[in-house]
Amino acid sequence: MIPTSPTAPILGIDPGYGTIGWGLVTQQGSTYSCINYGCITTSPDQTFPDRLLTIYQELARLITETSPRLVAVEKLYFSKNTKTAIDVSQARGVILLTAKLAKLPVLEFTPLQVKQSVTGYGQADKLQIKKMVTLLLRLKKHPTPDDAADALALAICASSAATLLYQ
Repeated sequence: MIPTSPTAPILGIDPGYGTIGWGLVTQQGSTYSCINYGCITTSPDQTFPDRLLTIYQELARLITETSPRLVAVEKLYFSKNTKTAIDVSQARGVILLTAKLAKLPVLEFTPLQVKQSVTGYGQADKLQIKKMVTLLLRLKKHPTPDDAADALALAICASSAATLLYQ
C-alpha cells in the first residue's frame, strides 16, 4: 500500500509489554522533524492479557490521533531470557495487528539495521543512538526514556527506507 501523504508522520514503535516506546517523525528532503514521542506503559499488577489489551487500546488511540502514513517496528533479536522474549513477541504481535487493523503499511527493522541507518555503525551503543537522534531531529536534549529514543530511531530509519520504497 502506498502512503496517502508523503508528509504524514511515520510512527516508530519499540516493542515491549511493560514499556512500549513510540516516536513520530516527518521528513522534508534531508531534514527530519520530531512531532512527538513517549511511551505506552502497562502495570505489572495487570494480568498479561489485560496488558496486551492496554497496548492495543493505547496504540489504536495514538494511531487515530496522529494519522501516521506507516508504522516501523523493531524486529526482535533472540534474548537469553526465554520468558521475556516470548512475552515481548506476544506484545509485538498485538502491535503489528493494531497497525494492520488501521490499514497502515508496516516496515520491520532489526536493531542492526536501525543502528546502521541512524549512526552509520551497526554496533552503536544506546548513547550513540540517542546523540544521533538528538542531532538529526534537532532536539534540545536527548529523548528519554530509552524506549522512546529507540522508537524515534526506528522512525528515522523507516523514513529513509520509505523515501526509496514509495517514490
